[in-house]
Amino acid sequence: MGAQNGKDLLVKVDMTGDGQFETIAGLRATRVSFNAESVDVTSLESQGGWRELLSGAGVKSASISGSGVFKDAGTDERARQLFFDGLTPDFQVIVPDFGIVEGAFQLTSIEYAGSHNGEATYEMALASAGALTFTAL
Repeated sequence: MGAQNGKDLLVKVDMTGDGQFETIAGLRATRVSFNAESVDVTSLESQGGWRELLSGAGVKSASISGSGVFKDAGTDERARQLFFDGLTPDFQVIVPDFGIVEGAFQLTSIEYAGSHNGEATYEMALASAGALTFTAL
């Protein structure tokens, strides 16, 4: 796989709950992170004193973060609504030449900034709120 264009990593939100996803407008930088907690089951009998982990245990999670500029009233309004209402709609994250991750996320942080001689910007963070699916591209 060759180098990929960063603008092709897209974050989309289900705008109305009917499975119609729209790209969150104005994003300039995005990041997706997958995590799995480990469960240490090391004991005095562990071979050579090496740590042992329990396979298939622990909590899995994913997080999405992004920053950008205001461009689209619809997705801007949807992000604000999601935060203030504490909703967990479906999102899609499209990672070029990798796949599509889809599932419920909660908007856990939204920050707004601006200067008198620049554009208004925002940063947001989302945390997975249930099982995710993965579809390879």
